Amino acid sequence: MTAEPLAALPTARTCPYAPREEHVRLQEQDPVSRATLPSGSDAWVVTRHADVRTVLSDPRFSSDSSRPGYPRLGVRDEAGDETAGEAGGGIEQVFPRLMISLDAPEHGIARRAVLSEFTHRRLAGLKPRIQEIVDEHIDAMLAGPRPVDLVQALALPVPSLVISELLGVPYADHAFFQERSSLILKRGARPEETQQAMLELAGYLDSLLQAKEQEPTDDLLGRQILRQREATGTVDRADLVGLSFLLLTAGHETTANMITLGTLKLTEDPAAHEAIRQDPDKTPPAVEEMLRYFTIAEQVLARAATDDVELGGKLIKAGDGVLTLSHVGNRDPEVFEDPDVFDVERGARNHLAFGYGAHQCLGQNLARLELQVVFDTLLRRIPGIRPAVPVEELPFKEDSLVYGIHEFPVTW
Repeated sequence: MTAEPLAALPTARTCPYAPREEHVRLQEQDPVSRATLPSGSDAWVVTRHADVRTVLSDPRFSSDSSRPGYPRLGVRDEAGDETAGEAGGGIEQVFPRLMISLDAPEHGIARRAVLSEFTHRRLAGLKPRIQEIVDEHIDAMLAGPRPVDLVQALALPVPSLVISELLGVPYADHAFFQERSSLILKRGARPEETQQAMLELAGYLDSLLQAKEQEPTDDLLGRQILRQREATGTVDRADLVGLSFLLLTAGHETTANMITLGTLKLTEDPAAHEAIRQDPDKTPPAVEEMLRYFTIAEQVLARAATDDVELGGKLIKAGDGVLTLSHVGNRDPEVFEDPDVFDVERGARNHLAFGYGAHQCLGQNLARLELQVVFDTLLRRIPGIRPAVPVEELPFKEDSLVYGIHEFPVTW
C-alpha cells in the first residue's frame, strides 16, 4: 500500500481547545490509516478510542523505541539530519533503559520496583505539603503587582517543587532542569541541542545519585538505592538515572500545562468556575474532564508491531510503526457524548490522557491530587482570576510535544 501524506504531524491546533480538523476527519473516515510522517518514514495512525486502547495494551505492539519501524516525528533538514520532536526517538541513546521503552517482563519488574511510592496511602500523606506549597505561591501572587504570569507564579513551581521533594532533587536547581526538560520536548530543536540537554541532565542526575549512594536520603531516589542494595548488593546507577529523568521531567511539565489550560478554560466557563468554587466535591470530576478535553501529551505514545495484527479492518504488519492520536481518541463520539463540549459534570475516567495498559502513567494520581488542590485553592482564594490579555494573544505551545501555554498573564 502506498502511504498517503498526513498533514501536520506534529500538529498545530487551529483552535487552542480542539484537535486539528484533518485528524478528526481521519477518525470519521479512515480511523486506522497509513501516513507519511515529517521524518519521511511511514507509520500507521490510529485515532479511535477503542483502537488506541488496543495498540497501547496489546503485547504485539512494542514500546521499545530502538526497534526498526518505531515512529519518528522529527523533520529531516537539508543535510538529512533529523530534528527533535520525535515520539520517543533519540532519548534511548542517552537513557537506554527508560521504563517507558521496556516491554514485558522487564517493564513489569521496573514498574513494580517503584510502584509503592505512588500508592493512594503514600500520596494522601503528601496532601498537606502540597496544600502548603500552593498556599505559599498564591500568597505571593496576592502580595505582588498585577498582572502576574500564572506559569511562573504557580503552574510551574508547584509541581516542580512537589516532584523535587518527592525524588530528593534540590529545588534550588529547578531552573536548570526546567530549561533542559523544555528543550528536550521542543519540536524542531536541532538534534545536537536536545542531545546536549539530555547529556547535561543525565550528568546532573548521575552526580546527585552518586552522592545519595554515599549518604542515602529519605526520599524516593534514596529509597530506591537502598532497595537495590538489599536486593542485589549493588546499585544500578544508570537505571536510576533513567528513572529519575523520567519522573522529574514528566512530573512537572505535564501538570504545569494542565494548570494553565484548566485555569483558562474555567475563566471562560463561569458556571463550571462557580460550581467548583462552591463545592470541592465537584473538583475531581472537573479535573478528569480537563484531562480528557486537553490531552496535552498528544502524540507521545507510539509503538512498533512485533507481529501481524488486524486493527480496524487493516492489516498492520510486523515491523510497522503505529502512532496513537490520543487527543483525537478522547473526542470519540462513540465513547463520549458531545465530546467537544467541556462538561465538568462528565467525570469520565476512561479517557486516554494518562495512556492505557501496562504503561499507563505511573504518577497519574499524584497529578490528579496536585490539580485538585490547585483548583480548589485558586478558585477559593482568587475567585475573580481572569486573563489579562485576549485569549488570541496567548502563546500556546505549538512548538512542544506537551501542549500548554508559554506565558499566561492573569489579573483579578
